[in-house]
Amino acid sequence: MEKWEYKTLKFKTGGFLGGKIDEYEFQEELNIHGDEGWELISCFDTTQSQGTSRDIIVVFKRRKMVQM
Repeated sequence: MEKWEYKTLKFKTGGFLGGKIDEYEFQEELNIHGDEGWELISCFDTTQSQGTSRDIIVVFKRRKMVQM
């Protein structure tokens, strides 16, 4: 049976009303985790008020290494 492990990251947004994120930094962070074997399975924002985003949440998974 396959086993999985999960990792969750939170990225803060900026700007006067929120919702802005450094796309280059975001992409670099995703690539770093991809190089470590993590697969992005979900990405969503958390709402602050009136539809503006407070945080971006990303969820990764990878096959758990079983030690024998």
